[in-house]
Amino acid sequence: MQKIRVGFGFDVHRFTAGRALWMGGIQLPYERGLDGHSDADVLIHAICDAFFGAADLRDIGFQFPDTGEEFKDIDSKILLRRTMDLIRGKGYEPGNVDATVCAEHPKLNPYIPQMKSCLAGVMNVDPGDISIKATTSEKMGYVGREEGIAAYATVLIFKI
Repeated sequence: MQKIRVGFGFDVHRFTAGRALWMGGIQLPYERGLDGHSDADVLIHAICDAFFGAADLRDIGFQFPDTGEEFKDIDSKILLRRTMDLIRGKGYEPGNVDATVCAEHPKLNPYIPQMKSCLAGVMNVDPGDISIKATTSEKMGYVGREEGIAAYATVLIFKI
């Protein structure tokens, strides 16, 4: 019997002026970016957290602390690549990623194929193994007030 594990990740960042908006490893055209120690790619951060949970490697804050200068303004694709190295180092391979981004704006659906392709390249998986969905919060809460963006991710990993 093959051993499989499931992990769940969540991340949220607030909007800020003067920064680029990174989502799923690509830069999106938008007048505001997200605030964070790294490039604040909320989708990649949720995916990393899901992988860390699945592999019992704690969380993104433990692995890549926001007190570390080496992570200041780092491209989150580097963090995802390191995450994959860590889970593979424990003998796991990714099965699939299912993620949801919750944002009122910008509209993300036109960019999902490019995000999937980018993430698949970083993770060394087939783009068909990555599902990204976009939704709003129907104008409720901090996402609805356009104060920030939230992302959720579930992953499956299996022992090789």
